[in-house]
Amino acid sequence: MAPASCSNCKQTTEIDVRQSINVALEPELKAKVKDGSLFVWECPYCGQRNLAKYQTLYHDPDSKLMVWLLPGTEMPPKAVEDAVKELEGYTLRLVREVGDLVEKVNIHDAGLEDTILEMCKWVTRRELAAKNPAAMDAQLRFLRTEGADNEIVMAFPLDGHMQLVNVGFNVYEDARGILARNPSVKPADGFAQVDANWIEQFFR
Repeated sequence: MAPASCSNCKQTTEIDVRQSINVALEPELKAKVKDGSLFVWECPYCGQRNLAKYQTLYHDPDSKLMVWLLPGTEMPPKAVEDAVKELEGYTLRLVREVGDLVEKVNIHDAGLEDTILEMCKWVTRRELAAKNPAAMDAQLRFLRTEGADNEIVMAFPLDGHMQLVNVGFNVYEDARGILARNPSVKPADGFAQVDANWIEQFFR
């Protein structure tokens, strides 16, 4: 339990927090992570639904995925970094917001690679910006794949509204090819932060 302040009435209450989420031990939590509901709490005073902001380590041993949700600018302790480097075949990621954790889990469960998807987003942002320059700074989020051709559906806020864009899987494959031709474009060791800022280091 931890204290939390309601965004509406400002009253403080105790909410459940999880410092770790192991979906092999508690498989029912996976769906709640994927839709974000695990991090939503309702104020007992005014009924406002709030987003809980706390650090947690998501672990899916079967899929060999670990995502550390660490709000702010803190980094995982060095002892933990050293320990997880011994985990063979694991994808290790550091995220700063609940939405980023949700996206990482959904990307992984869709059988996609987040590094390739960030390259795909980089290309898509520029295509959208050709029609609306404001889209260059849009924060694209992966939602799902759909249809026989596995089109990639992403959402992004623009001009005060949430927009959807469908990206052909061929764009994803093209992005895979770009990264294959640029082997230096890869995540750092340990819990790597793979996002728009990461890909912008290599492509501008």
